[in-house]
Amino acid sequence: MAEGRKQMAGDRRWLAYGVRRSAARRGAMVVLLLFAAAVAAPLAAQDSGIPIGSQAPVVEVESLDGKPVDLGQFIGKGPVFIEFWATWCPNCKQLEPQLLAAQKTYAGRVTFIGIAVSINQSPELVRRYVAQHGLQGEQFYDGKGRATDAYDVPATSYVVVADAKGRIVYTGVGGKQNLDAAIRKAF
Repeated sequence: MAEGRKQMAGDRRWLAYGVRRSAARRGAMVVLLLFAAAVAAPLAAQDSGIPIGSQAPVVEVESLDGKPVDLGQFIGKGPVFIEFWATWCPNCKQLEPQLLAAQKTYAGRVTFIGIAVSINQSPELVRRYVAQHGLQGEQFYDGKGRATDAYDVPATSYVVVADAKGRIVYTGVGGKQNLDAAIRKAF
């Protein structure tokens, strides 16, 4: 009888060890899957939006004082950097120091265009934000969503770079893009 109890106790210990080990394995698998998803998400985001190599669409947006502006006056006239952004976007704010540095570095050689999306903001709010943050270049408002649709914008902080012929050479989304490398693709 004592041997039977020892055997049962040993079996329980092995069973408990197996359960703990199995739970640890499942936990490690969950962590691994979450890590893989986190790594894959930014990579997949680079593949979304308008395809690389396509011609940059020429659409109408609005100036911050409500006047229509045709993007055709910029596309195909030299390298163009376009960011679809919002005043409330944390990725846009994260990208902002890099954007300001690029605007200084490439001043006169690249046309910088900010297109504010019309979600939860107004042209007046955008105008104040641009002034407070010292954003350079052309700043527009996409009140009707034409540019957002034409460029197949997946999210705010979406950047499109077109070369002098108007061909798209870079797209990316998120606060950790290498803007200098993206712009260099246009030359």
